[in-house]
Amino acid sequence: MIMPLTSTRISPDWPCQVKTPGSFDWERSAVRWLRELVPARYGGYPALLRHPVLLARHAQIQVEQEIRVARTALRTARADLPRLGLHESVIEHTIKLYAAEVLQLQHIARSVRAVTQALTEHGSAR
Repeated sequence: MIMPLTSTRISPDWPCQVKTPGSFDWERSAVRWLRELVPARYGGYPALLRHPVLLARHAQIQVEQEIRVARTALRTARADLPRLGLHESVIEHTIKLYAAEVLQLQHIARSVRAVTQALTEHGSAR
């Protein structure tokens, strides 16, 4: 069976775990990837599994909250961590960790938006 050409452009933020929109089983790969982004209990809700755009919406909200948490941890690290008795080298390493996490989460958020757009364009919003 020949698959129709898709108008969805794959962005640089497209997750490598998700097949190209329009290809065989791509929505299933999108759902698998999106389920990894939400707490496990949400992955079992039938409505989220039947309607991948709902799962994508929840994943976007989840990732946005994680970005807020990582930014708060980064912003408050210099003031809070010394009070915990941590050595300066541990504090510096932790600050770098939080900064890297913010960047990674921002990339994931862009990836979720790309997948959501593709799901919407390919009729998964039913």
